[in-house]
Amino acid sequence: MGGGSADGRPAADRQGVEDRQGAHDRPTAGPAIGVDVGGTFTDVALSVDGDLVTAKVPSTDDQSEGVAAGIERACEAAGIDPESVTEFSHAMTVSVNALLENDGARTALVTTEGFRDVLEIGRQTRPSLYDLDAEKPAPLVSRRRRFEVAERAAPDGVERPVDDPEIESLVANLRDAGVESVAVCLLHAYAHPENEARVADALRAELDVPVSASHEVLPEFREYERTSTTVVDAYVRPAIDGYVGRLTERARDLGLPQPRIMQANGGVTDADTVRRNAVTTVLSGPAAGVVGASATAGADADRDGLITFDMGGTSSDVSLVRDGEVARTTESAVADRPIGTPMVDVETVGAGGGSIAWVDAGGALRIGPRSAGADPGPACYGKGGTEPTVTDANLVLGYVGADTDLGGDLSLDAAAARDALADLADEAGMDGPVAAALGVHRVANADMARAIRSVTVERGHDPREFGLVAFGGAGPMHAVSIADGLDVERVVVPHASGVLSAYGLLAADETRDAVRTRQGPLDTVDPEAVDALYGDLTDDLLDEVSDPDAARVEYAADCRYAGQSFELTVDVERPFDPAAVGERFAAAHESAYGYRADEPVDLVNCRATATVPRSAPAVGAVGGEGAEPRTTREAVFPDGARETPVYDRDRFPTGEGVEGPVVIEGAESTVVVPPAWRVRLRDDGALVAEVSDA
Repeated sequence: MGGGSADGRPAADRQGVEDRQGAHDRPTAGPAIGVDVGGTFTDVALSVDGDLVTAKVPSTDDQSEGVAAGIERACEAAGIDPESVTEFSHAMTVSVNALLENDGARTALVTTEGFRDVLEIGRQTRPSLYDLDAEKPAPLVSRRRRFEVAERAAPDGVERPVDDPEIESLVANLRDAGVESVAVCLLHAYAHPENEARVADALRAELDVPVSASHEVLPEFREYERTSTTVVDAYVRPAIDGYVGRLTERARDLGLPQPRIMQANGGVTDADTVRRNAVTTVLSGPAAGVVGASATAGADADRDGLITFDMGGTSSDVSLVRDGEVARTTESAVADRPIGTPMVDVETVGAGGGSIAWVDAGGALRIGPRSAGADPGPACYGKGGTEPTVTDANLVLGYVGADTDLGGDLSLDAAAARDALADLADEAGMDGPVAAALGVHRVANADMARAIRSVTVERGHDPREFGLVAFGGAGPMHAVSIADGLDVERVVVPHASGVLSAYGLLAADETRDAVRTRQGPLDTVDPEAVDALYGDLTDDLLDEVSDPDAARVEYAADCRYAGQSFELTVDVERPFDPAAVGERFAAAHESAYGYRADEPVDLVNCRATATVPRSAPAVGAVGGEGAEPRTTREAVFPDGARETPVYDRDRFPTGEGVEGPVVIEGAESTVVVPPAWRVRLRDDGALVAEVSDA
């Protein structure tokens, strides 16, 4: 989002993206810690006195236990007491786990009479258009826990107020249903919330359960998306409330400040806010990773932008950063549940290190989405797994060494990996395990390249004009080969690539979003009235942020051509200028879809975002001048096998760099640089791979 400042001055009069990036270069006031919880490990990044200390500990059932253990380990390694930490930021998987595992609260939905089944009917679109057996997921709220009230609001006002006997009956029915949370979503409450507010207030006064109201969660038109988002908020809210409460207590016991929580929009906020707006925590971990990638790309991001590439054990996440701004969307879905709140725009594919390779009925080699997980894991883990995975292929190709320790004490079984790939080769008609491994590597890379094209080419961007930032346990191993296939000429692997989401928590700004639906043709709207609406949104946001004087407010509008059923979001400057917004929309439409239409432009939603910048810690340099490879081993590339030098990441030579092929092993990840590429060490410890001039 872009636009004007909090005092209504044009965008040119406020601090721009470059100024904000400069703020990230300032040292923090004291030790700062970021903790990101994943499915297997909890990652910790601690900034103290200009140094970055990282730690990994196993994730726990009660995630707050693993968080506390990780903080204590990082502080012990840094030689400081947790009480000296001045900032504590956190990203977790509590809400997304509840959605993926259908393990949220017993939720009720209160809606307008006649609209009980909106949640189940959904939209006409289907993910598999010609699949006659396709099934929708069961609604988060069963039909018997959906309650109607006799009321009616229209876009231009309340037509039928809700009466007291109706509310009293509703309260009694909800008590009898034994629900743990309630979502209230009445028709057109985004425009006239009087009835909805009255119902929600009464339920909060009479019931001892959290109540989510749509005019507070997502005050936008589109009944299904607003209902779905409000239901998701209610469904995960008790879990988030309980977890954040336990986390806050553990922080207090350790002498830490109250945690700031990463939201899906890429910004942090205070713990009390996310306890009231639980839906904003969905996918907070991937959002932190994108923020970390943006913060650590540095001067090597001097192109159109960055493609962020996070490859873990079961999936890969891809996103964009343009002009220093993380790409966001309001049209996401998690576990097939639409969520309309702003989120970092992440494309996910089921291709990770543990993804299983298989042959389909037509004889084609496929990767994932099924994963070997951590137990039994890939065949090379020696825990009983026999199916070939991407990790097994990387071991057979020599990208990972048989003597490499994973997780500190896990040695690899090369023979088991070759056996698994040999079985795959027989099934696919390939010439042995090496050929099968090359095939697995190519298919996995092709899947991830397709995800990159979906966030670049399919949205009007040329990936050749972007740099690629790779992180996660497996991302740096595949990134250069993927970039080579996309004609991307630069890959950055940050120093903290294995815990970049935790680092991103240290770099994330405080961010709050607000939206209000305001529909009408741009050429007939009252500019002063729209500008006043932006002023109201600004006042609301500045009342919520921690430091209103330091906040920057940016504005945007959702627009569409008359008759279209979708919108594009464009920047807005104040005072509101309909002609300028219309031209900006036409340019955005041409970039995204290749044409402009000779049609009127409609304004749909007005948006505002308040940002309080935070400083990000510097990362100390690593490496050694003139350092030699630790060893060499044979690695197989598309043009054949090569004897390849293997370096330790913390002793990679400074200077002009090293010609590929080369393998660089670190405690958190391995970087593979194929022939025709060159890799150098940047001052901040990042490895930068570029197409070689040799």
